[in-house]
Amino acid sequence: MSSKLMTENWHNILHFIFNMRFHIVVAAVFWSDLVDSRKIRGISSSYKRFYREKKSFLCIDGSKMIPFEQVNDDYCDCQDGSDEPGTSACPRGRFYCTNLGFRPHYIPSSRVNDGICDCCDASDEYNSPARCQNSCWNLGQRERAFVEGQMRALDEGLRLKQQLIEEGVLLWREKQAQLRELQQVAGDLQIKLDEHRRKKNEAERLKEQTLRALQTGDSDHARYNNSAVGLFNLLDSNKDGSLSVEEIQSKVAFTEDEKKVLTQDEAMIKDAHGAGVLPGEDPHLKAAHRAAEWEATNLKKAEESYERVSAEISELQKKLALDYGTDWEFLFLNSQCYQLQVYEYTYTLCPFNQVTQKSTTGTEVSLGVWGMWSGSANNPYSQQEYENGEPCWQGGSRSTTVTLTCGTETGLRSAKEPSKCQYIMDFQTPVACQPCSSSGGCTVNFDPAPTVTGRGPVGAPPRLSLSLSPPDICVVRTYHTSSKSS
Repeated sequence: MSSKLMTENWHNILHFIFNMRFHIVVAAVFWSDLVDSRKIRGISSSYKRFYREKKSFLCIDGSKMIPFEQVNDDYCDCQDGSDEPGTSACPRGRFYCTNLGFRPHYIPSSRVNDGICDCCDASDEYNSPARCQNSCWNLGQRERAFVEGQMRALDEGLRLKQQLIEEGVLLWREKQAQLRELQQVAGDLQIKLDEHRRKKNEAERLKEQTLRALQTGDSDHARYNNSAVGLFNLLDSNKDGSLSVEEIQSKVAFTEDEKKVLTQDEAMIKDAHGAGVLPGEDPHLKAAHRAAEWEATNLKKAEESYERVSAEISELQKKLALDYGTDWEFLFLNSQCYQLQVYEYTYTLCPFNQVTQKSTTGTEVSLGVWGMWSGSANNPYSQQEYENGEPCWQGGSRSTTVTLTCGTETGLRSAKEPSKCQYIMDFQTPVACQPCSSSGGCTVNFDPAPTVTGRGPVGAPPRLSLSLSPPDICVVRTYHTSSKSS
């Protein structure tokens, strides 16, 4: 029993010694880093290997070797300024703001100890009367909240994108079915069109035969035709090619009583079958003429129907020939228009069609018609080009570049004219959202860094891409997409 107790005590002692050694090592490493960072200010961890304390220091550009004591001695020895990362001695020097809890960045070393706080951790004013507060944690907290909001928006955008992909597949199939139906209708109309053309030609041929028969018929028919034509010309007072009852009444009189006027019934000439016809009109020619006109009218209606259906087919084929994305996710944008009011102008974007600008006076100008996708190789569907708009007074034509960005709603966000007759637009839509990759993580583009001082984020890039590791913050989802072959 005592042996077992001694063994347990021995294990406890060893465990205590091991823990003490571990804490001593950690403290030593932390203290060495702290001493090193206090001595060599303004360098990032990736550059610390150049500043390990030794007898001499080699300028990072390799141009000069100096004693290590001359590093950060407030005198510039290296041309690249690498010997004075923590002072303002070198004009080309850079000071690294660690900004623990926020984004690290560089500032020109000329702003070190100038009385203005440029680093949110106040590390650039270590030897100045400025009273700087360490605001990195608050700034980082705000930015982390912003990132979380962006990720939630991305997640919602991807969900909406999946819905639009499914709708795009259905819409594509509907358009294909509509095209097949129109082509079937066009085929039927073509058969009817050929039949109407045959009937019209037959009617025209019959009319010509009747007319020739009247002109070159037998002598009796010819004499009748000649006398009828002469009588018709005599009665046609106004020479308009037709006879009215009034014209007959004015020219025909009774032989026994010349003052007596024909009644309307008497002014009609009865044919052998009792039908009333005017002199000079042959009933066979009249019937042939009416038949030819009837068939010509039917042919014209058939041609108009065929042309209308053909135009619909051509327009639909033109739409279906466009590139709407790998899963037709952009198809829903076709036939839609989006407007944005910017000062006195109203900008209208009709995707895959045109861009216009309308002033308050009512004047509308074309800023370009659909040209092509112009995105990067990694994301070809991130940008559109609209070309050949109305001519510009400086020469050339107006054009518009539309950048598509991820968002939970679809609409125009901005419209600008950075150079004469060259326009840029920001168009937000869920279908522009890109899912996180399983290996590369997520990339979120931020606006310029929050201003620490009145000078702004000096040394920081205008936009920063923050990569988020998939296991930590980005949930990778796999969405089912239908194949275009379906």
